[in-house]
Amino acid sequence: MLGPPYNHTMESPATFILVGIPGLQSSHLWLAVSLSIMYTIALLGNTLIVAVIWMNSTLQEPMYCFLCVLAAVDIVMASSVVPKMVSIFSLGHSSISFNACFTQMYFVHAATTAETGLLLAMAFDRYVAICKPLHYRRILTPQVTLGMSVTITIRAIIFMTPLSWMVSHLPFCGSNVVLHSYCEHITVAKLACTDSTPSSLYSLIGSSIIVGSDVAFIATSYNLILQAVFGLSSKNAQLKALSTCGSHVGVMALYYLPGMASIYVAWLGKDIVPLHTQVLLADLYLIIPPTLNPIIYGLRTKQIRRRTRSLLTHHLFNHSNVGL
Repeated sequence: MLGPPYNHTMESPATFILVGIPGLQSSHLWLAVSLSIMYTIALLGNTLIVAVIWMNSTLQEPMYCFLCVLAAVDIVMASSVVPKMVSIFSLGHSSISFNACFTQMYFVHAATTAETGLLLAMAFDRYVAICKPLHYRRILTPQVTLGMSVTITIRAIIFMTPLSWMVSHLPFCGSNVVLHSYCEHITVAKLACTDSTPSSLYSLIGSSIIVGSDVAFIATSYNLILQAVFGLSSKNAQLKALSTCGSHVGVMALYYLPGMASIYVAWLGKDIVPLHTQVLLADLYLIIPPTLNPIIYGLRTKQIRRRTRSLLTHHLFNHSNVGL
């Protein structure tokens, strides 16, 4: 005799337990301090970038618009995971509700998808500015810039919504212990009482297509930029451009390499790479780029640096005068 149909909403756990970084519990306090410092830098730096660009009408070129959106995405990406990580590592608050887990999953993975699109948009902006300077304003009009930003956002939503729906509708009737420091979708899906291959395969193929195509176009853009740079007669201009491109590529490498490595390693299984290494890779690619982006893309830009100094000086002097 067959039993009643399975209803996963009745069997699903009320909470999940995030273990942090398995095997590195003795380092959790040190990790909490490190993450707190990096998160503070990321939050202050990206908030400052958004404020400076938003408050200055002279910083309305496409490059600054993309940088402003990137800073906002970085705030969302880091804020989706770091406060909970610090709570786990320092206070041992490892439980997370079922709905909060999938909300976190949605925002962190949607933010990472938007991030790669913005890095591509910024690479294209630099290509047009350096290789086709006379046509810059004609190619990257305000409408085109807005359209690119909206397209990047829609792409992230279109990719993440089916994935989130598939994982959240899996039946969870066994262990509720997530061997991770946040609700990473493959790790959570493995707890399901049924085959989670469809959602994991969707994630793997989708991420590979999105990141693969973005990296290919980014590499093409910077290759064309370097060709144009080496054609410059001024050695100082060449060195300046190479320094800027090198720092950009470095930040992208710190984002793409750990991110894709964590996805493929999680798919292949923990026997290939130790579990604590997998989790560390997944954690670092969510916090290192938001920490470095304001410095590399923002404060190294002369106009941003000048406006930031002006804004801080203005507020400091105003507060000093009020105190007097």
